[in-house]
Amino acid sequence: MKRIINIRTWCAGLGILASVCTAFSQNEFRALTWSQSNAYNSYLMRDVHQQFADRQTAIRKAFTSSVEMQKYLEGCRERYKKIVGDFPEKGDLNPQIVGRVQGTGYHIEKIIFESKPGRYVTANLYMPDHVPAPVPAALELCGHGLNGKGPSSSSAILMATNGIAVLVVDPIGQGERLQLIDGEGKPLTRGATTEHTLLNAGFNLVGTSLAAQEYWDNHRALDYLLTRSDIDPDHIGIYGSSGGGTQTAYYVGLDPRVKVAAICSFFSTRERTLELQGPSDGCQHIPYEGREQLEVPDFAMMMAPRPLLILSGKYDFVDLWGAQQGFGELRQCYKALGCPGKVDMLTVETGHGLGAEKKQKLVSWFKLWLKNDKSPVKEAPQERFQLADVLCTEKGQVNISLPSVVSTMEENARLVSGWASQRKSFLAKGKKAIQAKVLELLGLKGLPTTKIKIESTGHSSMREYEQYKFQIIREGEMPVPCILIVPAKANADSPVVLRLQEEGKGAYLSEYTNITAALTEGTILLLADLRGMGETTDPAFYNESKYWNREYRNAMISLHTGRPIMGQRVVDLLTLLDFCSEHEALKGHRVKVYANGIYGPAVIHAAYLDPRISSAEIAGSVKTWSDFIVNPMQRDMYSNVLYGVLKYYDLPDLMRLSGRAIRFVD
Repeated sequence: MKRIINIRTWCAGLGILASVCTAFSQNEFRALTWSQSNAYNSYLMRDVHQQFADRQTAIRKAFTSSVEMQKYLEGCRERYKKIVGDFPEKGDLNPQIVGRVQGTGYHIEKIIFESKPGRYVTANLYMPDHVPAPVPAALELCGHGLNGKGPSSSSAILMATNGIAVLVVDPIGQGERLQLIDGEGKPLTRGATTEHTLLNAGFNLVGTSLAAQEYWDNHRALDYLLTRSDIDPDHIGIYGSSGGGTQTAYYVGLDPRVKVAAICSFFSTRERTLELQGPSDGCQHIPYEGREQLEVPDFAMMMAPRPLLILSGKYDFVDLWGAQQGFGELRQCYKALGCPGKVDMLTVETGHGLGAEKKQKLVSWFKLWLKNDKSPVKEAPQERFQLADVLCTEKGQVNISLPSVVSTMEENARLVSGWASQRKSFLAKGKKAIQAKVLELLGLKGLPTTKIKIESTGHSSMREYEQYKFQIIREGEMPVPCILIVPAKANADSPVVLRLQEEGKGAYLSEYTNITAALTEGTILLLADLRGMGETTDPAFYNESKYWNREYRNAMISLHTGRPIMGQRVVDLLTLLDFCSEHEALKGHRVKVYANGIYGPAVIHAAYLDPRISSAEIAGSVKTWSDFIVNPMQRDMYSNVLYGVLKYYDLPDLMRLSGRAIRFVD
């Protein structure tokens, strides 16, 4: 009982000011000395800004000469390859032309090919009629929309009318390639952006991204074009708007076969976008871009010195100021390389998408650089087709039309299964090697070594217990708010129960019945809110419900900067364990952890890394990442994504390796 007396004496000795107590009386369970709803996001944006500033230093040097510019671009390309993940070996495309639709001056071929075994890609090829072969060609990468390539593309028709063939490709999760569907092929989500975001989390767990998978399918689509004798292999372009603009930006730096490109309604700076609007759809991010100092202008810049066109709208939700700043960098890049005329930007009085004025500029740009043709753009016929006319599959979806198809979920599950022996070998390594990899995946350079600072922020004497409030500060980290409840019956043998509730410690403590058992048994309770939860929860209106993640913007920004949100919370847990080890009232008491929801995986990792957790019980949490791979329609997954983790271990592996009693109670 000596330690309990000590803590009461210690807190009384602080002489907590009455004014502080008055301020906190407005919220009995708030432990921080401040309240700022955007605090965690502001904290994360510091890293974004610093990484952008470091990049600015490097790129300013690159602009000084052609040699420095080439060196900078090669560095960007190498860092891009470092984070984009692995691609499979190329196999047979097994292309099929399954139908043809005649237009005015052009025809549409309906095509299916395999970008990898079992992954079928559907596409429409708009071929100009009465034009000598081989003809120049372009890939059109679809913007977001469930219909993908849709019933027809007015841009492709305009291109074909002007003598350029266009292959319009359905991306994963759009058109005839929806993955989250019922038995009749109807979508189970609200739209392509939701499906993309859910699928991307699964791809991230195996060390890739939906953006990378789109790149692969588009790369193989270009491979298909080059198998055709009627296509000129030396005159290939690529363009896209919105989500298609994203695909184009990610594509041009990795495939030198592309001779001209245009990015519409996507180009801006990532720093500006993250600060102004927050992260975009899951398919528009590759983890660690910020850590590797890769900005959207860098992805576009890798196109240099090949011709590149940027198309923007003054009233687009894609920020124009960021687009103008990014284009300024493009212009300096092309100037340094001695070809300023090969980059251009059109900004029009419109909003999002590839409208009429932009299409005119697009086609004239492609005519110039693919055909050396400066003549006016020929007007296209005003005709549209029915969706059924241009479908490549019998039932409108590859996953229910083709017997040998492999869904995205099956594909990733097979990948994880194929890594079984690799994971077994990794898990057989010594603790030092395993711990190093775990820390790396968490985005941590090592276990925290800086001292904590314990600040008392309140004290209340109750009939059955003493309640103390603290904020625990570690340099460079978010403060951890916590409440310590010391029952009158507590003694030197009483355990400390660290309880982490995803709904916040305040919600838990507001129900007195939640703590009655602890008071009766003399159990010491420590309730805390790790960063981004409870007192520092991000306001809901910053996180679109379509992303199925209550803290989507902060989770994605964390992945962007190379510090997964789970890794940051592991640091908070270790900070709480330091608090338990250092505080006079808690020293020597064994620590049990009870956690729910989002907190589960962070607790498992902390228990593996730190033996001061004697046991842990977890409820309502993800139990295995492998299950998520199979069933991606789960909420709050980005809160628990570690990039490429399933190459090395799953959550049950870490529970076993910890050697302690960690169990799921549901």
